[in-house]
Amino acid sequence: MIEYWESRFRNEGAMWKSEPADSAIFALQLFKSEKINRILIPGFGYGRNARLFIDNGFRVSGIEISGSAINLARLSGIECAIHHGSVTSMPFDNEEYEGVYCYAMIHLLNKPERKKFLTSCYNQLIKNGLMLCTVASKENSLFGTGRYLSKDRYEIAKGLSVYFYDSISVLDEFSEFGEVECKDIEEPVKFIEGAAPVKLKLVICRK
Repeated sequence: MIEYWESRFRNEGAMWKSEPADSAIFALQLFKSEKINRILIPGFGYGRNARLFIDNGFRVSGIEISGSAINLARLSGIECAIHHGSVTSMPFDNEEYEGVYCYAMIHLLNKPERKKFLTSCYNQLIKNGLMLCTVASKENSLFGTGRYLSKDRYEIAKGLSVYFYDSISVLDEFSEFGEVECKDIEEPVKFIEGAAPVKLKLVICRK
């Protein structure tokens, strides 16, 4: 997966343009209402979602597997802490966070990696902290395509494997990490005119 993302960011640059995801806008408002300010963004990319929080006065730290993505973030003026490495190597610091926002990343991991990642995030959350994640839904048009790897998990491109969730698997994987709320969302593909929205699940856990 390291090679996949490094190659894409190196060759395609800011492939999703600069607008934040709708779920990031939702997270911003939720975090504000909960008086949350110190947040962690695993799967930072080049910072298109992080900039929304930074511009609104949040204290942000990120984790990103691609050095090229981090370079893009720095070139665009983002100066917050970004740890270079895989989320499966967490923790990268001793900070406690009030919130975690993770966009479309957890489903790229295998089952043991997902468990380790969620445990690591939970351990760095303060009591009553919020973890907000978007994950691939079985309603997504890509579900069942590509090379079958295991139940609900497919290699949809060389080096890119995705686990697709339904409501039962969300509860199965997230319920030990606090009170869980889950809902279906459709995330607009803002960088491609006329593209169909991506079907995801929005998962919110309160520690």
